[in-house]
Amino acid sequence: MSETQETAAAVDNSPSVDSKDARTMDLAVGGQALIEGVMMRSPSFLAMAVRTPDGRIVVRKKTFGSIMKKLPFLNIPVLRGGIHLIETMGLGINALMFSADQAISEDRVDSNKTNIKDTLMMWGTVVVSFALSLGLFFYVPILLTDLIVGEEAGSLVWNIVDGIIRVTMFVIYLLAVSKLPDMARVFQYHGAEHKSIHAFENGKSLDADGARPFPTLHPRCGTSFLFFVMLISIFVFALLGRPEDIADRLQRIAFVPVIGGLAYEAIKLSGKYAKAWCLKPVILPGLWLQKITTSEPDDQQLTVGMAALRAVLTPEADDFSERVYYDMPDLENDDETEPASADAANHEAVQNQTKDGDAS
Repeated sequence: MSETQETAAAVDNSPSVDSKDARTMDLAVGGQALIEGVMMRSPSFLAMAVRTPDGRIVVRKKTFGSIMKKLPFLNIPVLRGGIHLIETMGLGINALMFSADQAISEDRVDSNKTNIKDTLMMWGTVVVSFALSLGLFFYVPILLTDLIVGEEAGSLVWNIVDGIIRVTMFVIYLLAVSKLPDMARVFQYHGAEHKSIHAFENGKSLDADGARPFPTLHPRCGTSFLFFVMLISIFVFALLGRPEDIADRLQRIAFVPVIGGLAYEAIKLSGKYAKAWCLKPVILPGLWLQKITTSEPDDQQLTVGMAALRAVLTPEADDFSERVYYDMPDLENDDETEPASADAANHEAVQNQTKDGDAS
């Protein structure tokens, strides 16, 4: 399927793509829950849709091109998974900053300037969080396993216990996070993201009606990816034997990028062959975990997800770079929004704001 075909869906709410074509697209559309919003990404575009305090939906659409398009030799199994994760992390941080900005202010729709201090703080938070995650899910299980498994046990037994502890800690972590009040709406938008993608993949209308019947679970979810990371790590670490000293323990952490690359390939296969009976046993645990990280969204949240999805599926001129605009398909049914005439004027004015450069 060509890049033009992948982005040929119209802005209206009619079915945008044949369901068979949608299923064969190679991870062409993916997303991420934001603060009061959803990010969607296609091979050519990136779009963030956020519900503002006054009830409107602000959409920021940008061009997107993976480095693997520019350097095709990087697009090889396992390696491409690591590159994809780095790209996703960078895009996700930028999207979260945009959504946080829009979700708390009614006057920032035309603001694309990135505050250097905020950017540094966000990246600093990510680095610290990543280090803590490595310590919690890869180093602490080693210490606990050493306390449980005796010296006489073989390396296979040791690694199985280590893996069980790691998966258990991961599930407990997800359950604990799900209890935080601020995460409730993020998990609803996570569900809205999945439902929107399901509607697209099945050729349904790109609105709340088209997305509503579908489940909040999706085989290509990041939660499933993390489960594959935990599962694959058991087999990879088993090949390394039982860690005897600090060097052996640090060696395991050095293999995390390889594990991430393998998990990426597993996610690709599970998305492509989700209905294959032989893969269901390894796909189901990730779907079960998504019952923790996704919740049923309301129609307004589905509308936000669809606004982001329609944006990335809409073709643009060759010289397109970026624009920020209002998307208000549910204006007539939303009592919190401003009169239609005012919003129509705002939509027309903001939609014309096309930027010359990448303001990430």
